Amino acid sequence: MGNSLKNNKTMVIDEKTPLLILAGPMFLELLLNTMLNNVDTIMLSHYDESAVGAVGNANTIMFMMYILFNVIATATSVVVAQYLGAKRYDKMDMIYTLAVVVNLVIGIILSGAFCAANPLIMDFLHVSAKMRPYSMIYIYIVGGAGFLSAVFNVMLQILRCNGYTKIGMYVTFAINIFNIFGNYLFLYGPLTFLNMGVAGVAISTVAARALAVVAVFIFFFAKKIGKISLRYLVPFPGKFLGKMIRIGLPTAGENLTYNLYQTTLLSFVNAMGDDAVNARSYCNTLISLAIIFSNACALSTQIITGHLVGARKQEEAYRRVFKTLITSLPITIALTSINALACSYTLRIFTQNQNIIALGQMIMIADIFVEIGRCLNMTFVNSLKAAGAYVFPLIAGILCNWGLGLSTGYFLGVAAGIGVAGIYIGTATDECIRGLIVMYYWYKKKWFGKSVVDKSTSIIQEEESPG
Repeated sequence: MGNSLKNNKTMVIDEKTPLLILAGPMFLELLLNTMLNNVDTIMLSHYDESAVGAVGNANTIMFMMYILFNVIATATSVVVAQYLGAKRYDKMDMIYTLAVVVNLVIGIILSGAFCAANPLIMDFLHVSAKMRPYSMIYIYIVGGAGFLSAVFNVMLQILRCNGYTKIGMYVTFAINIFNIFGNYLFLYGPLTFLNMGVAGVAISTVAARALAVVAVFIFFFAKKIGKISLRYLVPFPGKFLGKMIRIGLPTAGENLTYNLYQTTLLSFVNAMGDDAVNARSYCNTLISLAIIFSNACALSTQIITGHLVGARKQEEAYRRVFKTLITSLPITIALTSINALACSYTLRIFTQNQNIIALGQMIMIADIFVEIGRCLNMTFVNSLKAAGAYVFPLIAGILCNWGLGLSTGYFLGVAAGIGVAGIYIGTATDECIRGLIVMYYWYKKKWFGKSVVDKSTSIIQEEESPG
């Protein structure tokens, strides 16, 4: 295997690493990435309101595809962080190559599968006849190029774990500008005569993602972080791939069951009418801005935790995660409260429909409690995965999503007639109780001794042994 990282000036990440060194650039990256998604919503809302709900439906189902991409991407973040923490530089080029190649293949297969299943997806979601054409064309174009996101996700995890968190911020800023310009061309500019609408927005999104992939590869090779070559896969590290899949599958399973649960809730909302669907889409746009800080803190802590666990500093990792929560939770509460107070004004950015605004105000009040629970979940679940405890979050997710969130959401939203706000109250119940459960699991130190490096070493040595 290559040993290119021995001479690489990779950032040292340990218990003394300031949170904001990683979280600051990652916050800006997530903010810009959220803006990229929200730009489509805002620009489409002035073009055709039905297109907003349609794209919201499409993005919900495509998120399931992105979750499956994260089987390898998540495993990559855990393995790379722990191996760098353990200073096992001799294995890094093989890990990088394996992650990129496998996720590219998975991406191509899933992109084709989602396009083929597009009509069935529309039927499952009960998408209205008015929104259906928009949703389908968006999935065909953006979903068909989903493999770009598969590769980008892996590369971004590799760069982050090596301490290069700013590159994501720069790339996302650049593709935001490109995406806005592309949307303008198709919706209001010189290409309006093509009357492509949602299709034009989808093409702009795909082009921006393609440029992002090119940019992260250029940075990876320019900084000499490592090497990516098929020769590192000869002989093919099948057992190591199996290990990565075993790490990634529970995480993907947790995210997949959550998204299936949210998709089921969306089918309830779709049955409530287009105003409810659009209120959900507009509120999710505002909500996404409020949770960015806690998400950035959780992702940064995940990287630090992985390095510390790889270096066998479990006690330092234990304390560091609680320190992050003390920072992120109060800020999350403040931001979501401001969001709820201001939403009667901010929702007018998207619509003047008073019924949608009234529904949105109820959603945003319920969301305060959703985000408190979500902050707990992001902080502790991400750190558990980084420590190698990737099965427990899946079990907690399945039990709470379907046992609490879905049943409460259906009872309040549908049976009791509260409507879309009742769905969010159900989600709040799930997030808060699940958050307390995973926090208790971390507090009891059940994750001690689950380091990936310790377990993987024998597998790798077995592969390299004669015969």
